[in-house]
Amino acid sequence: MSGLAGTGALAALTAVTATTLAGALARAAGVDFEVSGGDTIPVAGLAVVTGVFSVVGVVIAAALLRWSARPARRFVWTAVTLTAISLVPPLLFGANAATTVTLVGLHLLAAAVMIPALTRSLRVRAA
Repeated sequence: MSGLAGTGALAALTAVTATTLAGALARAAGVDFEVSGGDTIPVAGLAVVTGVFSVVGVVIAAALLRWSARPARRFVWTAVTLTAISLVPPLLFGANAATTVTLVGLHLLAAAVMIPALTRSLRVRAA
């Protein structure tokens, strides 16, 4: 696989793997992932959500590559903004501190994988 889609797929797989492993390690260390209402976020749920939003990131990157004069720059701005917004729900879930901090960390972990990979790919393709 090559191009933006290939880079995005590889980055998404890496992000899903990293967040799933980190979530499993956190659970093994005692983080319960219990949110308000007594619901518990399963580790598989972390993988699914990471995968879905990673694909959304690839779609945004592809759209910017197609329709923006500065796709990499606009992607970074958009992705960092969306990452910041994604940090709000864990703070509102009514979870304990360990769960909240872990969820925020997992969001940042996925972003740390996806944003640089897609930005590099956009810079190469836009040049």
